[in-house]
Amino acid sequence: MTAHQMTGQMKVMKMAKIKKAVFKFKPFSKKQRKLLNWWCPNSPVKDKDGIIADGAIRSGKTIAMSLSFVIWAMFSFSGQNFGMCGKTIGSFRRNVLFWLKLMLKARGYKVEDHRADNLVIIRRKGIENYFYIFGGKDERSQDLIQGITLAGLFCDEVVLMPQSFVDQAVARCSVKGSKWWFNCNPQGPFHWFKVNWIDRVVDHLSPKQIEEFKSKNEIIRNVLYLHFTMDDNLSLSEEIKKRYASGFKGVFYDRYIRGKWAVAEGIIYDMFDAAKHIIDKFAKLIDNKNYKYVSCDYGTQNAMVFLLWEKGTDDIWYCTKEYYYSGRDERKQKTDSQYADDLVKFLDGKKVRQIIVDPSAASFITELTNRGFKVMKAKNDVVDGIRLVGNALTLGIIKFYSRCEMAANEFATYAWDPKAAEHGEDKPIKQNDHVMDAVRYFVATVLSSRKLNTNLKGGI
Repeated sequence: MTAHQMTGQMKVMKMAKIKKAVFKFKPFSKKQRKLLNWWCPNSPVKDKDGIIADGAIRSGKTIAMSLSFVIWAMFSFSGQNFGMCGKTIGSFRRNVLFWLKLMLKARGYKVEDHRADNLVIIRRKGIENYFYIFGGKDERSQDLIQGITLAGLFCDEVVLMPQSFVDQAVARCSVKGSKWWFNCNPQGPFHWFKVNWIDRVVDHLSPKQIEEFKSKNEIIRNVLYLHFTMDDNLSLSEEIKKRYASGFKGVFYDRYIRGKWAVAEGIIYDMFDAAKHIIDKFAKLIDNKNYKYVSCDYGTQNAMVFLLWEKGTDDIWYCTKEYYYSGRDERKQKTDSQYADDLVKFLDGKKVRQIIVDPSAASFITELTNRGFKVMKAKNDVVDGIRLVGNALTLGIIKFYSRCEMAANEFATYAWDPKAAEHGEDKPIKQNDHVMDAVRYFVATVLSSRKLNTNLKGGI
């Protein structure tokens, strides 16, 4: 046998050992069965225009809803178009479609995924329907769904989509018998979806409220509303439930664990404890550039921040050094070249794997790249990043050297904007936030793929 043949045989043997993912059905809870069967001909709520399922993470909403949506579509229609939406097409494919295809194939459906067109064709017993995938990440997304006629709509994590996109998608459901399907983890109590949909569900309104809505010619939603907790997912052990619960505190605990539409108010990182997170001594640092990063929040008039992150042998990431320069406070701006010089001095000969930089800092990224630094644009979803930082603090996997004084100061003052909360938005007050942004860039960009469970919203 030649070396080439041997290599080929080894590849075949290796591939043979790889097990394909197979979905094994677990017992459905009472709440999940209601979600699965609400549309059936013998159901007392079959005439509802749609369904909303909200509540805690990992409560089994998505798995039951996605399967129910497709079975309903295949039972009710043939040759029709349907919309399936996530915040992005990529997140929908990862969190929903991957598992949905496994479930459908296990039940005898033929699934044909045309990735280039974001179209999934599903067939069974002579019935064929077309499921288009859309991403609703911003106001421009509504343009993507215009013009199509839909027989049904499924929105996973609808609260992460702009109202304009959802309104446009709902309006596309003009086929007789069409229905809407929404699921989400809660946000603030003034979020547009809570106010315009959940608070208008007819079965949860008093006769007086119904009359008031009618007198003002306001919309009343004839939809089924189901609220889920982790106990509604029978596949979760008590140990797993406790593990998820231990990763959250404050508003994110209320929303993701308790399933409440809680307002974001007060200090953002109320789980931050100086006695726990600020240290004078740390474990031996791993002497390898692969375990060293710099995160950077860019500023000209506003502060420029560098944070040096080093991994300890105790598996904790330590912020060992900080740089903070405010052009406004010092009354003298620095150029990109001067900041790059400062970064070289800041590192003092240490080799780092990457510089994580604010993605809007195009000129500074160019300056660093030209100097031979490896630069990665930071993930900059603010609220999701805040959740991840809170998770990291709660788990105790990031800590700060006591000489990082600005970090300690900002943790104590970084707060939610009460005016934004009144309009259903989660936004920090844009003050004392430059180090906080740099912390968030590191956690969301580096740790999210290493240590943190980032697949908490949506999914199965």
